[in-house]
Amino acid sequence: MNRNVVAILVLPLAVILSSCSTDPIPLEFGKDTCYSCKMTLMDNKFGAELVTKKGKVYKFDDINCLLDYYNSNEEEQTEYAHKLVIDFTKPGTLIEASNSHYLKAEEIKSPMASKIAAFEDYELMKANKEKWNGIYLSWGEVVTQFK
Repeated sequence: MNRNVVAILVLPLAVILSSCSTDPIPLEFGKDTCYSCKMTLMDNKFGAELVTKKGKVYKFDDINCLLDYYNSNEEEQTEYAHKLVIDFTKPGTLIEASNSHYLKAEEIKSPMASKIAAFEDYELMKANKEKWNGIYLSWGEVVTQFK
């Protein structure tokens, strides 16, 4: 078989496979729109993303927007390859939501007033908890707060 024929046969397959990627896509602040509230993502200390096992990406500007969508589609909750949130201490950095530590405090000025920040590092969350007199929440507690 000549190389051109092989290339013609392989190229569409490569395009199809690459379009089904379940890799997270970085949030583009000032450009991306929240799937839930339709506002432009602006604050890089907050944000969230759901990626389905089929590669569809949903972007959110605050954790309560993600949870509004997530909780209203309970039958689909096992269909996500990734549930991601922004690490408050590393602006723009997505981290796995279920492994994160959450702080709820009046001093946290999130885009849609959830007053919740996510932290990858437990010690950093704890230090801010003491500073702001906040409440520690696990992923399960955060999910039920917005049901």
